Amino acid sequence: MARFSLEEVFARLLDRYGPQHWWPAETPFEIVVGAILTQATSWRNVEKAIGRMKEAGLLEPARVLVVPVAELEEAIRPAGYFRAKACTLKRFCTLLNDRYGGDLARMLAAPAATLRRELLRVRGVGPETADSILLYAGGYPVFVIDAYTRRIFSRTGLIGPPSDRYDDWQAEFHRNLPPDPELFGEYHALLVALAKDCCRKRRPQCGRCPLQDGCRAARDPEYLDRN
Repeated sequence: MARFSLEEVFARLLDRYGPQHWWPAETPFEIVVGAILTQATSWRNVEKAIGRMKEAGLLEPARVLVVPVAELEEAIRPAGYFRAKACTLKRFCTLLNDRYGGDLARMLAAPAATLRRELLRVRGVGPETADSILLYAGGYPVFVIDAYTRRIFSRTGLIGPPSDRYDDWQAEFHRNLPPDPELFGEYHALLVALAKDCCRKRRPQCGRCPLQDGCRAARDPEYLDRN
């Protein structure tokens, strides 16, 4: 079985799917909102919720901070878990206001480690959401680990962190790729494209996968039954 480097995996995915131009947003704050809203839902639903926020004039941190929570909940209802996510948006904007005077550019200029710790203290923001904000809104070289990434690389066996912990998975990418935020953002988006196209949770389409000749699961169909 061929064993690809992470850079070769990227090259194959880029050749198959082309540039993904991710994250689709008009402003850094819209990226933050999208990163929070996309938890446990599809991007299509997030787009609906963001569209409703724009129509209601709520896609500004100062507006989110003062709008009645019920109004914010109604705007983001299409994203699901709208009550919890409305509270998370409010908490993020409170951090932004109290720590950075409401200045998102100032927040995104903070040292990455400091800002990540602050984001993770916001209830409702986990590592994946925090790192999405850091990478896509702030341009920090932080690789985002999601369920698609774990699925693809667990099946292929191309990398193997010592545990299934988020930080261990992330360390594999940081150790084996140059610290380039554009590369990290494109790579993450390409993994999402592969997972949706071929490496599906159920009934993966291994026969058309660009990584099949280096994939443990593609060579051993019974592997998927055992795992």
